[in-house]
Amino acid sequence: MKRLFGARVYVDSVGLRADSGQDWTDPFMAAAMDEAGIDMSRHRPKTFDELEDQSFDLVISLTPEAQHRAVELARGRATELEYWPTHDPTLVVGQREVMLHAYREVRDALEARLLARFGSVRTFGG
Repeated sequence: MKRLFGARVYVDSVGLRADSGQDWTDPFMAAAMDEAGIDMSRHRPKTFDELEDQSFDLVISLTPEAQHRAVELARGRATELEYWPTHDPTLVVGQREVMLHAYREVRDALEARLLARFGSVRTFGG
């Protein structure tokens, strides 16, 4: 979302499990995103509890568990919720290329879904 729309929208991303204070980045995620020109080497996963701002217009969740947390977050607020079921690439077992393929599929499917939902990037005059 940040690559597609930059600072035009405020975007934050969370997961369900904390990183236990470790500097941990999923190497397959980092490799798949690097192929798309996105540097995730300094990405640090955070949880719903670590959100700096809890006032969102829209929350998109990718797993049933995240959807339940999003419902809790949005309770009593004017927040739109969307659930986009997404395959968990960490569940794929195989050689490196098989696993990378699973991450690429998720990356590409999410990008296509973002473009379908929010439209293509626009510039002045276009």
